[in-house]
Amino acid sequence: MISKIAGVKELINRIAPLRRSGKQVVFTNGCFDIMHAGHVRYLEAARSEGEILVVGINSDKSIKSIKGENRPIMPQDQRAEVLAGLWCVDYIVFFDEPDPLRLIQAIKPDTLVKGEDWAEDKIIGADFVKADGGKVVRVAVVPDISTSMIIEKIIKMYC
Repeated sequence: MISKIAGVKELINRIAPLRRSGKQVVFTNGCFDIMHAGHVRYLEAARSEGEILVVGINSDKSIKSIKGENRPIMPQDQRAEVLAGLWCVDYIVFFDEPDPLRLIQAIKPDTLVKGEDWAEDKIIGADFVKADGGKVVRVAVVPDISTSMIIEKIIKMYC
């Protein structure tokens, strides 16, 4: 079985023939530190926008730079393994930068998906995707569930 986890060059080579056969490539990204129902619903909604879902995962280095030294909770290889187990995720790629712009520019997705909690003009890569003929889709987020809320609840319970 071919791994769903790939480097950027390998990923581009894998999706090229799929794209040539008419399949729509969807891209989304996130930390996915402690997986929860909100993540699953979000990824299923993203997958419904096309035939191939590529998920960019912030590397451990990236998460530390944006969320601080105590994050991530789960190391990147474990986060990727959990995502790879979901039916709706076709490919996973890590990025070290604080945002996925360089990755989006390399992959050139047909559709870029983010949660509706992001205003479209704040979505990294939205302008690039639209200028390249693609579209940006904002999907519903599950209220009252997030990794940060889970961490806070655990701290309150045990500290």
